[in-house]
Amino acid sequence: MIDIKYLREHLDEVKQNAERRNVSVDIDKLLELDGEYLKVLHEVEAVRAERNQIAEQMKSSNDKQALIERGKELKMLLADKDEVLRGLESERNQLLARVPNATHPEVPVGKSDEDNAVVKTVGQVKQLLKPLDHEALVKRHDLADFERAARVTGAKFYYLKNKLALLDWAVLRYAIDFMVREGYTFITTPDLAKEEVLVAKGFLPRGPEKQVYFIEGEDMALIGTSEIPMLGYHMGEVLTAEDLPKKYVAFSHCFRTESGSYGRESYGLYRVHQFNKVEMFAFAKPEQSEAMHAEFLNHEERFWQSLGIPYRVVDCCTGDLGGSDYRRYDIEAWMWGKGEGKGGWGEVTSTSNCIDYQARGLDIKYASKEGERGYVHTLNGTMVATPRALIAIMENWQMEDGRIRVPDVLIPYCGFEYIG
Repeated sequence: MIDIKYLREHLDEVKQNAERRNVSVDIDKLLELDGEYLKVLHEVEAVRAERNQIAEQMKSSNDKQALIERGKELKMLLADKDEVLRGLESERNQLLARVPNATHPEVPVGKSDEDNAVVKTVGQVKQLLKPLDHEALVKRHDLADFERAARVTGAKFYYLKNKLALLDWAVLRYAIDFMVREGYTFITTPDLAKEEVLVAKGFLPRGPEKQVYFIEGEDMALIGTSEIPMLGYHMGEVLTAEDLPKKYVAFSHCFRTESGSYGRESYGLYRVHQFNKVEMFAFAKPEQSEAMHAEFLNHEERFWQSLGIPYRVVDCCTGDLGGSDYRRYDIEAWMWGKGEGKGGWGEVTSTSNCIDYQARGLDIKYASKEGERGYVHTLNGTMVATPRALIAIMENWQMEDGRIRVPDVLIPYCGFEYIG
C-alpha cells in the first residue's frame, strides 16, 4: 500500500493518479477515517502516559489506594479505546489497500489495454494458406479434453493429453533451466497464501472484485500467481543491503476466478481457471529497481526469441496497470486464433516494478552497514505461463500438412520433433 503520510501531503496528486488508473476509491472517506484514527491514537497515548505516571507514583506514594483505583479506571478506558483504534485502523487500511501505487512518469495515459504503447515488434509472422487455431489443432491431434473437464470441474478447466501434456512440462523445465543459468535461485511455492499477503500484492480476495478462490472459513486463498508467496517469502524481515538484489525464479500452480473476464476474448486455452507458471521475483534497493526491471524484460525477450515466436513489447498505460504496478511491460505473442481467426496479439508475459508499495504492506525493509534503512522495492516478471505458451507454439509452429513442429530448444526436454 502507499504511505499514508504521502497521501496526506499529496492529496490532489493521489486523487488524480487514481482517476487516471480507473480506480474507484473514496479518498475523502479514507482521510476522514485517518483523522478519527489519529484522534483516538492521541487519546490512547495520553491514557498510557497517565498509567506510566501512576506506576512511578506508586513507588513513593503513601496513599496507594487512590492510585490503584485510578489505574483500574485507566485499564478499562484503554481497553475500550484500543478496540475502537483497531476498528478504525482496519477500516482505514481496507480503503488504503484500494489506493493504487504511484505511476512512473513515462507511463502512457490511457483507459484500457487498447491505449498501451507498442515499444517494438520482434520476429516475422509465418504466413500460412489456412492457419488453424489451437482448438482445431488440439482436436485434430487429440491433445486436450475440454468437455470432460467441464463435467468434472466446470467451464474453463481442461485436461492436457498425449504430446501436449509432455510439451507443457518441457516448456516449464526449459524456463527453469533458462533462469537458473542466469544465477537465479529456484523455488517451488505453496499453492495457498494468507489474506494479508494477497492484499499486500494487490489482490482483493473477497467481494465481487475478487480474482482468487477464497477458502471459506479460513484466512487463506489459492494463489493467482507465485508472485504472492514469493512476496511473502521475506515478510517482516530486514534484508542486508549488501546482499541485494535477491533474485528468484519460482514455479507454482495458479488459480484465477477470471471474474468479469468472459466478455473478453477467451477461446480454448487462452483464459482458464488453472495453469502452471514460472515467475521471476526480486527484492532490490530503490536505486536498483529500474535496472532490475529492464533485466527482467530482457530475460523474457530472449526466452521468447529462443522459441521462435513473433512478439511485441508494450508499455502498459495507466488504465491497464494493476493496483501495485508502478510500471509494467507486457509481451504479446502472435496467435492465429485471435481476432476471430484473422490473427492478433495475445499477452503471454508481464513484468512489473512495484517499488515499495508491496513491501510497505508486509514490512520488508533493508539496512546497510552504514546505517541506511528503508523499504525494499519488489519486482516480478513472468518467464512463461502455460497454457498460453502452448497456444503460441502450436499456432506459430503449425505446418501446411497439419503437423506441429517443436521448437529446437524444447526437443531435448520432450523427446520428439513433431506433434502429429
